[in-house]
Amino acid sequence: MSAKFELTKSPNGEFHFHLKAANGQIILTSQEYKSKEAAEHGIASVKTNAPHDERYERKVDHAGHFRFNLKAANHEVIGSSQGYKEEEGREKGIAAVKADAPIATVVDETR
Repeated sequence: MSAKFELTKSPNGEFHFHLKAANGQIILTSQEYKSKEAAEHGIASVKTNAPHDERYERKVDHAGHFRFNLKAANHEVIGSSQGYKEEEGREKGIAAVKADAPIATVVDETR
């Protein structure tokens, strides 16, 4: 199995996507978008911005979990990570997004 973006439609009618690593683990989640086209543009933006380390905002949440956001050139968040217990896990997550996003296929589950 290779990395993939899964594009889905929420019960509220909005669209979002997950980037899944080859092992099936979700490594990046998008915001919700009003249209499918906007979500597809979000995927394209992740593919473009993922290789650039300066586009990753590394942070620690109020519960002490390590997280990251991937931002576009305009500084808008285009994807967020899960929480990691250790900083090393977060860095591995970033490395996975950098490697997987540019070559990931898109699976449209909205049909």
